[in-house]
Amino acid sequence: ELRGREGGSPEGVSLPRSTLYSHYLRHCQDQKLDPVNAASFGKLIRSIFMGLRTRRLGTRGNSKYHYYGIRVKPDSPLNRLQEDMQYMALRQQPIHQKQRFKPMQKMDGMTSESFTTGQHMPNAAEQTVIAQSQHHQQFLDASRALPDFVELDLGDTNMEHISLDDVKALQTLYREHCEAILDVVINLQFSLIEKLWQTFWRFSPSSTVEGTTITENSGLSEMEARLPRSQLLLICRNDMVLKWMSTCDHLMYQALVEILIPDVLRPIPSALTQAIRNFAKSLEGWLTNAMSGAPQKMMQTKVSCWDAFAQTLRRYTSLNHLAQAARAVLQNTSQINQMLSDLNRVDFANVQEQASWVCQCDEGVVQRLEQDFKSTLQQQSSLEQWAAWLDNVVSQMLKPYENKSSFPKAARQFLLKWSFYSSMVIRDLTLRSAASFGSFHLIRLLYDEYMFYLVEHRVAQAKGETPIGVMGEVRTERSCSQVLCLCWVNIFLGSLT
Repeated sequence: ELRGREGGSPEGVSLPRSTLYSHYLRHCQDQKLDPVNAASFGKLIRSIFMGLRTRRLGTRGNSKYHYYGIRVKPDSPLNRLQEDMQYMALRQQPIHQKQRFKPMQKMDGMTSESFTTGQHMPNAAEQTVIAQSQHHQQFLDASRALPDFVELDLGDTNMEHISLDDVKALQTLYREHCEAILDVVINLQFSLIEKLWQTFWRFSPSSTVEGTTITENSGLSEMEARLPRSQLLLICRNDMVLKWMSTCDHLMYQALVEILIPDVLRPIPSALTQAIRNFAKSLEGWLTNAMSGAPQKMMQTKVSCWDAFAQTLRRYTSLNHLAQAARAVLQNTSQINQMLSDLNRVDFANVQEQASWVCQCDEGVVQRLEQDFKSTLQQQSSLEQWAAWLDNVVSQMLKPYENKSSFPKAARQFLLKWSFYSSMVIRDLTLRSAASFGSFHLIRLLYDEYMFYLVEHRVAQAKGETPIGVMGEVRTERSCSQVLCLCWVNIFLGSLT
């Protein structure tokens, strides 16, 4: 559907790179194909249209990169599709946003103009943001709803100066608060979360630490009428309330992770990945600023929850990046053959001898995993087939501990043993100057990260908690650090060798 000049590029015509990639993603979605990332797609385009140039076109502040010397054919259906996309961006998006953010307006007191562009025609920059947001939303799981929260039961706790109505108001307000956060994340309006946090915790430049002064903001005034800030701060000193809010946060953050990254192996645009990582980096500043003056224990509880959430986002986006890099290796026949040749020269008997003294693993199990790994590699399995194999390995290794209290500890020990064995193999490949060392290093990083992901979810399921909740525990965090430290030490020493 594209046209360029033979042996070169026609002058005076161009096509935005983002537009062409969007058409490609739409085609892949319609045909149920896995798209390549933007960088790989660009290489394919240049391999077809030799001599194609790239230029940044447009007015200052609104310029975009274009393929210069290529255009859509005049009779191509893509022209009609482009018109439809522009119409959708200009007409349908404001309506969608207005409906999506309706309950949130009640919370923050923001006007409808804060979330819609229904009163004016979007400029070029706004159109670009809207189109990119629409494109990125296809990679999210927008159907996921916020799960039910447990009831706040204070039991026989002595709550002087706190009434039952205050407790009920807290539950209702916090539920609305979390639903509003979920709404803005689904719409990729990350920066609005800071405002939501400020509104809930009644942060205002003119409010004192004790909350005796509140600015005249409709959202703050309404929340102040339903639950005064003085009562909010008082009730948040209760340990049962801290535990309840932590549980609610874990449920909410887990839902947000599953919305933003529904499948850690599925390719997602690099721009969306970077937006998620920037969002994770911004959380600390937003929360500490919004909770200025809140009880210290409540601050520590909230920080612990968002820290687990931010770490999970960083880990999952890194895992996704590794997965896409590994696809190219797993689909390259010559690389696979070289990896098999190098792997067959590894002295697994020596690896087992050294590792068994530390890990005390059954030799038969190790040999079976070795043969299964080689067999799966020889079959040139896809990334999804490798993921299924790794999942099966976890199931086999942890099956004896199912429904036992020792399951979490056994799972952590399995991670340590898996990491130690894989580091020993990498060490042997390094000493032999294996030609496929780079490929093995990449695959090893991916499989270690995916193993951690699988075990994390198995432990959460066994404990009846969310993975976010499990990662928030001090003991599990310490085990995570041990695994990562062990991996780094072995890689570093292997490189020095």
